[in-house]
Amino acid sequence: QLDLVESGGGLVQPGGSLRLSCTASGGTLNYYAIGWFRQAPGKEREGVSCLGSVGSPRLYADSVKGRFTISADSARKTVYLQMNDLKPEDTGVYYCAADRRVGCWATSAFFAPGQDGRLELWGQGTLVNVSS
Repeated sequence: QLDLVESGGGLVQPGGSLRLSCTASGGTLNYYAIGWFRQAPGKEREGVSCLGSVGSPRLYADSVKGRFTISADSARKTVYLQMNDLKPEDTGVYYCAADRRVGCWATSAFFAPGQDGRLELWGQGTLVNVSS
């Protein structure tokens, strides 16, 4: 059983950047689709981005397109979320999740509202606070 551990959150001013990491312990994320979610105070958790198998498209929520980039290292042990031009509305707890059965597409559990509970693995979350 893999465990996922997020890191890289913190306080940043609007317009700034952060890079979040999601590292798998106990193995690699080969054969998993991996996604990033966030939950703002008082709001439902929402999908931000996902990454499928090697060579497959990467998807992003409309609210972060052009600002966030998801990537993985060559060993597929760590998945990153590079966040640029951060806005106060990006504030929240960011989680990574992974699943061997669910792919990365717009209607999958990575983006479909209320379906994320189906995903196999979750990290504990890292807080991102965008504030001046």
